Amino acid sequence: MKKLVYFLIIPLSFFSANAQTTAEITDENTLTTVKNSSDEFQNYAADDLPWHGRRFKATAGVFFPVNNTEVEVNGTGGRIGTDIDFEKDLGFETNTVSFFGAFEWRASRRSRFNLEYFYLKRNSEKTLQKEIEFQDHTYPVDARVSAFLDNQMIRFAYGYAIISKPKYELGLLIGAHVMLADVGIGLVGNTIEASYRDNVDFTAPLPDVGIWGEFVLGKKVGLYANINYFALKINDIDGRIISYNLSVLYNVYKNFSLTAGYTGLNFRLDVTKPRIDGFFKWGYNGPTLAATYSFGNHVKFYKH
Repeated sequence: MKKLVYFLIIPLSFFSANAQTTAEITDENTLTTVKNSSDEFQNYAADDLPWHGRRFKATAGVFFPVNNTEVEVNGTGGRIGTDIDFEKDLGFETNTVSFFGAFEWRASRRSRFNLEYFYLKRNSEKTLQKEIEFQDHTYPVDARVSAFLDNQMIRFAYGYAIISKPKYELGLLIGAHVMLADVGIGLVGNTIEASYRDNVDFTAPLPDVGIWGEFVLGKKVGLYANINYFALKINDIDGRIISYNLSVLYNVYKNFSLTAGYTGLNFRLDVTKPRIDGFFKWGYNGPTLAATYSFGNHVKFYKH
């Protein structure tokens, strides 16, 4: 019996020792593999990335906004204009395609200056379903009208990084959205015996303040976000604005990158002046696709 016990114990001991050795080797290899993968992912300096932290950055792309536009233009002698929904009342397309451009100059590690430009031109023709008062003319029901709306938006901004680390930055923004708008409506065809057309153009600068953040998510991937708001009333002008942007960057090759994002703006301006009396409300939001080229030397980041 003792010989049988010894005969069973020896093989079991051998298999146990062999299994333990195998487990240790497997665990060791697994840990080494994970460590090497982690080191490979983190084995880069953020301030050496070709797309991150460069002095200059130029961006151009297309924008696919969903629009919501309301305009009211009063006439002389206390004549009250109609609140016109351009998409519903005048047949403007809600979904449009436009282009935009941006340029950034990083003056120092913490300071940056941004210039952005956005342009959208729309027009339509429609038979009116309701009477419209615009400036000093009445556009009756069933009248065939043509309308246009040209919008240009120029944005200047200064950003200061309160937190400036190699792989993430957080800061404040101060700047202004400047809107250049031209809007008009007129009769077309032989709707009625009279024929007339009205248009109004204006330039509206509105300051804004906001916050922004920029993050390095990987060797080729970055994230940028900002949000801005301001409301201001000066004499006969009352305006308010809120804008936001979120975009993800993917570095394709060296200094060249592609970005995909989502941006939006809500803008309202009330004016009471001899030349312009009324309000303009415009909101849009939608996805963007753009190409970005970064150049110039890197700004110097500090880990501490």
